[in-house]
Amino acid sequence: MRRIAGAVVCGCIFVACGQPCISAQLGDPAKSPLVIVIGVDGLSTDGVLKAKDPHLRQLMERSAWTLEARGVMPTLSSPNWESMITGAGPEQHGITSNGILGHMSKFRPVCVDAEGQFPTIFQVLRTEQPTARIAIFHEWAGFADLLEKDVPDVLQHERSHERTAEAAMEYWKANHPTLLFVHLDNVDHTGHDEGWGTAAYYRAVADADRHIGQFLDMVHESGVEDRTYILVTSDHGGKGRNHGKSSLVEIQIPWVISGPEIAPGRLTSPVYIYDTAATIAWIFGLTPPDCWIGRPMLGAFQPATVVARSGVHSLPLTQGCEPLPSPVIAVGAGGSQLLASPNMAAGHSH
Repeated sequence: MRRIAGAVVCGCIFVACGQPCISAQLGDPAKSPLVIVIGVDGLSTDGVLKAKDPHLRQLMERSAWTLEARGVMPTLSSPNWESMITGAGPEQHGITSNGILGHMSKFRPVCVDAEGQFPTIFQVLRTEQPTARIAIFHEWAGFADLLEKDVPDVLQHERSHERTAEAAMEYWKANHPTLLFVHLDNVDHTGHDEGWGTAAYYRAVADADRHIGQFLDMVHESGVEDRTYILVTSDHGGKGRNHGKSSLVEIQIPWVISGPEIAPGRLTSPVYIYDTAATIAWIFGLTPPDCWIGRPMLGAFQPATVVARSGVHSLPLTQGCEPLPSPVIAVGAGGSQLLASPNMAAGHSH
């Protein structure tokens, strides 16, 4: 398997792993982890900071989070969603634009699986845990072109954010899939129609937040909350009525993960969109393909958990690297409150 050398870079702990990092629970289906990814297309840092999103704010109180995660260039949906689910960037997976899969692949990927696809987290999970149940519900039809069609148990396209969330929750309640991936597109649609940073955009973020609250309630009432991870993130922000350029408001995205063994608080190490797949792989104890460049966000987990799963007796201290100034959100028993926000620029490709 790929080994990770012992080092500390900008607050992110990398640990030596001489054998598969698999927790004792992974062998017991009744105790094995479950992961829900809620991807909100077009959700910007500004959207999180300014919209009415009480459910996401409450989730952040018990999550490891950053509002300064970065997507890849170009800041279009296909390259970024592909990077999120493949643990790699366009330089590796070869997708540099939107369109049907044949048009998106501008050059040959550095590696392919049996279907000729750059390996996604879904393929890695299916290969190493053949009995895992994998479900994907997506509002944007183009998402299905980014992955292996025969790998998920369910790959379902719905035409509205309401129906996408409802279908995903119905399936999860009935089946408790190992990995549920939900793609919501209403925020991006509104950004293109009305503009990022508009009142209509913030209302669309509030709608997405309502769905996040529904998923949180669902998990809380399920009886498996103690082994369920919820990861909320995005593919890009926007500027004016579009995205795809090179501004921070387009490339910066939120990244929020909650669940067992998570260490709540703002992540001080850089987070990249392709680290999402690597983090999911680490939760499940999977071996990432050599062609992935993402690394698990171990700083999001309790140090004792990282030590126990890596077999390392001690972890070096972090020093000498400070992140850039970031939004400050005060959290506590009284709820979340925005204290400061970064300088952000003012302000129909997918």
